[in-house]
Amino acid sequence: MPDKNNVSAIINSGRELSRMQQLTLVARLSIPAILAQLTSIIMQYIDAAMVGSLGADASAAIGLVTSSSWLLGGLCSSAAAGFSVQVAQFVGAGRQDTARNVFRSSLGVALLFGLLLCGIGTGISPKLPLWLGGRAEITAAASSYFFIFSCALPAAQFRQLSGSMLQCSGDMKTPSGLNILMCFLDVIFNFLLIFPARNAVFFGKNVTLPGAGLGVTGAALGTALSEVTVAMLMMCAACKRFSVLKSRHEHTKPDPGHYKTAAYISLPLAFEHIVLCGAQVALTHITAPLGTAAIAANSLAVTAESLCYMPGYGIGSAATTLVGQSIGAGKKELARRYAGLSVFLGVALMTVTGILMFIFSPLMFALLTPDPEVRALGAQVLRIEAFAEPLYAASIVTAGALRGAGDTRIPSIMNLVSMWGVRLTAAYFLAPVFGLHGVWLAMCGELCFRGILFLIRLFRGKWLKG
Repeated sequence: MPDKNNVSAIINSGRELSRMQQLTLVARLSIPAILAQLTSIIMQYIDAAMVGSLGADASAAIGLVTSSSWLLGGLCSSAAAGFSVQVAQFVGAGRQDTARNVFRSSLGVALLFGLLLCGIGTGISPKLPLWLGGRAEITAAASSYFFIFSCALPAAQFRQLSGSMLQCSGDMKTPSGLNILMCFLDVIFNFLLIFPARNAVFFGKNVTLPGAGLGVTGAALGTALSEVTVAMLMMCAACKRFSVLKSRHEHTKPDPGHYKTAAYISLPLAFEHIVLCGAQVALTHITAPLGTAAIAANSLAVTAESLCYMPGYGIGSAATTLVGQSIGAGKKELARRYAGLSVFLGVALMTVTGILMFIFSPLMFALLTPDPEVRALGAQVLRIEAFAEPLYAASIVTAGALRGAGDTRIPSIMNLVSMWGVRLTAAYFLAPVFGLHGVWLAMCGELCFRGILFLIRLFRGKWLKG
């Protein structure tokens, strides 16, 4: 009987698992990642509420550069995936020494790439809010936020690399736990940095609460400090994990093939993130003329929706591990089954969360902002998006499964067609007529279209022939 906590041992045991046992394995691997996502989203709600309490301008300043932040963060994730997918496949094949060598090879690339993104982000930060069409009253705060975010990108690169390495080697609990810690640290740092020192009454006694009173800049510093702290802890965990995979030769030279394979996987993913986040930046430019309330509502609605799709990303991470290790073990049919079961579970859970989001959207916005106009507008557009969640789940989880197989080129092309051909085109024509509602109608339609494209790719099975 293989160790129930060792994914590669289960896959290589030769024992045929029933569909229910396979689904249970998918769920067991998904739960830590889902809990991490859930905690992250709850902390984002608290974070958004802290900034939102400063007024619509503060929320709009962060919302203006959010899509650009996603773009740089997504590129970090792309670079990490190029190496971590190889680790999943080598661990599945029982080639632990090779997996350790891939991890070591990835560290120099992570450092150089993180510094490159840091330089780009800090360089464009003074002009970015102006390029996005931000109004004068929010551009200074938006620029400051993006500059500090960019300074922390090397740490973000190492956190994402080490976290994805741990996940793909079968350890879902450690990175999930550390990501939860990062969320708590973010809230603590924000509490100390956003608000000024103030008096409060606890158990009938006046207490002076410390605070730097830095507003939006404080929110950026809080995020950066939590990122750096957890990056160091995540790297320590990954180095400890891969010392177990230590080869007999201490000075194994890096294999150029690992860099070539990483580029083959990462470049399409990087292109995909550029496509997706570039479209988000363009959408921000479309949304900006609609006014400060629309920018704030749009940003907070994106935060609110994240509570709905967090199960999809958790299950997608599990799918990457299971599919990658199955293919590494030479069991393509098993990889197909795990992909299908993961998508089924993701669609089922996100259908439920979509229904809950539709029902409770006014309450969600009541927690995020005191501005009545932003509350009403945000709740309305969030209800539009609820109808897209099942097919959005299909695209998220399928993408995770395909990534485990190293299939990243075709999905990136599908995202290009979907985002730029459907969402942006529709938003361009609908926003002047329906305002922010038109932007979110375009988003809903595009997510449904994207989900159908990914399901077609999954069920045709060509991704297994690579």
